[in-house]
Amino acid sequence: MTTNEQLKARADRVFVGTYARYPAAMIRGEGCRLWDADGREYLDFLSGIAVCALGHCHPAVTAAICRQAGELVHVSNLYYTEPQTQLAELLVGNSFADKVFLANSGAEANEAAIKLARIHAGDGRYQIISLAGSFHGRTLATVAATGQAKFHKGFEPLPDGFVHAPFGDLAALEELIGDRTCAILCEPLQGEGGVRPLETAYLKGIRELCDRFGLLLIFDEVQTGIGRTGTLFAHQQLGIQPDIMTVAKALGNGLPIGAMMTTDSVAAAFVPGTHASTFGGNPVAAAAAVASLQTILADGFLTAVQRRGQYFQQQLQKLTESYPGLVDGVRGMGLILGLVLTEKGVALGSEIVSKMFARGFLCNFAGNAALRFVPPLIVSDGEIDRFVNALADLLAKY
Repeated sequence: MTTNEQLKARADRVFVGTYARYPAAMIRGEGCRLWDADGREYLDFLSGIAVCALGHCHPAVTAAICRQAGELVHVSNLYYTEPQTQLAELLVGNSFADKVFLANSGAEANEAAIKLARIHAGDGRYQIISLAGSFHGRTLATVAATGQAKFHKGFEPLPDGFVHAPFGDLAALEELIGDRTCAILCEPLQGEGGVRPLETAYLKGIRELCDRFGLLLIFDEVQTGIGRTGTLFAHQQLGIQPDIMTVAKALGNGLPIGAMMTTDSVAAAFVPGTHASTFGGNPVAAAAAVASLQTILADGFLTAVQRRGQYFQQQLQKLTESYPGLVDGVRGMGLILGLVLTEKGVALGSEIVSKMFARGFLCNFAGNAALRFVPPLIVSDGEIDRFVNALADLLAKY
C-alpha cells in the first residue's frame, strides 16, 4: 500500500511547484472526516476551501455522479442537456437572476462577469472598481481585479481597467468612479482577505452609487454562496440585490463547476459567439450540483446551518475571552468564521495551523489576520466541540 511519503516523493517529481502542500496524501473522505495514506484521520474544517459543503462523499451527490456518468459524460454546448438545464432552473428559481452562464470555476465565472459588464456598458466604458483585500481568482484578469498586491507580484503588467478602492471607505470609492467605469465588483464577505464581512450600510451605499452612476453591481459569492452563510446566497440576508453574481466552490460539492448569474436585460449583451466554455455545464458536474442544491434547499437545512453557525461562533468567542493575548475577536457569517488574531497571534498564525494539522484538525490562515474555519455545513455540535477544544489546548501552550 502507498504511504504518505511514497506518494509525496512521486508527486514532487512530476508537479510544478505551485503548492506548499502538507505531508499527507488524502485517500478517503466521509462527512467531516478525511483519512490519509498512512491511515490517519483528520477532522476537516477547511472543506477543500469551502467546497465540500455537504461533506465528503455525500450519498446524494455520489449517486447523482454515478448515475450521470453511466448515461452521458460530455457533449458540446452546441446541444442541450437535461442536467445543466435543471441546474439553471434551480439557480434562477432561488435567486434574483433570470439567466445563467455555466463555467468550471470561480475564476471563470468572474471572467464571464467581467466580460459581460464591459460589453453591456459599451461606449468605451470598461473600468471595474474592486476593493482592497479582495480575491477574485488566478487568471490575469481576475488577479488584476484582486485587491491584494501579493497576488500581482511577478505578473505585471496586469490587464488594464481595474482599480481598487480602500476597504470600507464609500467616499473614496465614489471618487474613483469616472467616465470609463462600468461596474463595481465586491464580495459580501472577503474570505481570502481574512474573513471580513462588509458592513450592510456600506454595501447599500455601493448599490446606491451603482444606481446613481449607471453602473453594474457584481457580487462575487464564489466562497459565500450555496448556503455557506446560512442563506443560499449571502446578499439575501442583507437586503441588497446585485446585477450580476458569481458562484462556484460549493456548487458541485467537489466537482469543478461555476456559474455567472444575471438579469434578462444585462444578459442580452451576450449573444452567440461573445462568450463560451467547452466544459461549462458538463453533465456530470451539473448533476452533482443539482443534487447539492436540492439537498441544501430541503426544508430545515439552512435553518440548521444558521443554528450551527451561531453555536460555533459562541464557542470561538470563549477563546477570545480566554486568550486575549492571542485572539482579538470572531467575525464571519453562518459557517464561514474567522478567529481574528492579535499582533502576537498573527506572528504565530501559520504555526498554529501546522500544529492543528499535526493533531488531526484542518483549517487555514487567511489574509494574514485570522484563522479561517469553513467546515462542511453538516458539521455536528460534537465535532465543533472537538475542534474548539483542540484549538483551545494549543492556544494554552502559547
